[in-house]
Amino acid sequence: MPLKLFRRLTDNATLKSLGPGLITGAADDDPSGIATYSQAGAQFGFNTLWTLVLTYPFMVGIQLVSARIGRVTGRGLAANIRRAYSPWLLYAIVSLLLVANVINIAADIAAMGEALRLVTGTGSSHLYALGFGLLCLALQVFLPYATYVRYLKWLTLGLLAYVATAFAVHMLWTEVFARTIWPHFAFTKDSVALIVAVFGTTISPYLFFWQASQEVEEIRNDHHTRALRTRPRDAAAQLKRIKTDTLIGMGFSNLVAFFIMLTTAVTLGAHGITDIQSSAQAAEALRPVAGEFAFIAFALGIIGTGMLAVPVLAGSAAYAVTESFRWRNGMDLKVVEAREFYGIIALATLGGVALDFAPVDPIAALVLSAQINGVIAVPIMAVMMLLAHNRKIMGGYTLSTRHTVIGWIGVAVMLVAVVAMFATM
Repeated sequence: MPLKLFRRLTDNATLKSLGPGLITGAADDDPSGIATYSQAGAQFGFNTLWTLVLTYPFMVGIQLVSARIGRVTGRGLAANIRRAYSPWLLYAIVSLLLVANVINIAADIAAMGEALRLVTGTGSSHLYALGFGLLCLALQVFLPYATYVRYLKWLTLGLLAYVATAFAVHMLWTEVFARTIWPHFAFTKDSVALIVAVFGTTISPYLFFWQASQEVEEIRNDHHTRALRTRPRDAAAQLKRIKTDTLIGMGFSNLVAFFIMLTTAVTLGAHGITDIQSSAQAAEALRPVAGEFAFIAFALGIIGTGMLAVPVLAGSAAYAVTESFRWRNGMDLKVVEAREFYGIIALATLGGVALDFAPVDPIAALVLSAQINGVIAVPIMAVMMLLAHNRKIMGGYTLSTRHTVIGWIGVAVMLVAVVAMFATM
């Protein structure tokens, strides 16, 4: 019976229509992101919930642009940047992306190892981290693309642990709503720094590259579809699907982040625990104030989201590098057919694992990763907006006025966030 139910769910037309957008949104709530949201909730209570409402339209806007570029052209983001701009601009962006992703992978794998150690109560977090790193790498290398994507879709359900955790504790929902709409918020050095961190966590460059490349993978793996420039009759249906997929995926991402902030606000923050440096620390702090269920759900959620995010981080770096040098790429290919692609996935994943064994402060490394992501997000977003208006690239599928306005406002907001980040350092 469970097997039949699983098949029915995985064959469901609605679930099948969700893919790159859903996985991209869920991967945004990685363990390092959970740490940021936990810190925001613990330190400022309900007063940072508004940031997730504000970032949602900008997340949707910029991810729609990346998905549109991939589906219309049949090429990933890096390949399109290479076609339109100087290769040195591309190499600089991709190099910084690779560095930031490796550091982020290290932070996520370390959090997963520590979360498993907390749940089991025994063992070495470093050895657990090594095991998680090897498992993530094996899944990317050996699973066929169709199976791999189905696995990623099901891992998104792990994020519901944070929704369950919120409902396991006492909550005054009228106050939550009121403080989300009208927060009691003072713009201090610490609060600005945390707002910048939330923006940098929700709007991350690796998500742009991943979603565009996943749209290309969808084209390659469906013999009945083509890039929209070569098969315009598919445009209405595909653009509608992308919009639905992205709206749901980014909505799911921000909803989960909202509940993480909420849970830590009414538990950790209410009990005076305001200094949270990692997602595993947040889970451990929950145990005495919110009970065993909240602790277990939070800790297992770290592992589930890490299993989703690490492949996305490594994969987005591999797509970006291989597209830059015109190397073969794609998860539908075998290792011997795309050695460079899988080699970069291995380099990024194992490089992250190696950092966990190095004498490097993980918190300092995570801050550096966030700073790099924030800095490169602005030029990448600006280049994406220009690409989406380039008729040589997009043909007749350039952005509408509404999408253009939202996109450029998003670029401006991220620029302000980066300037604020440096001003508060």
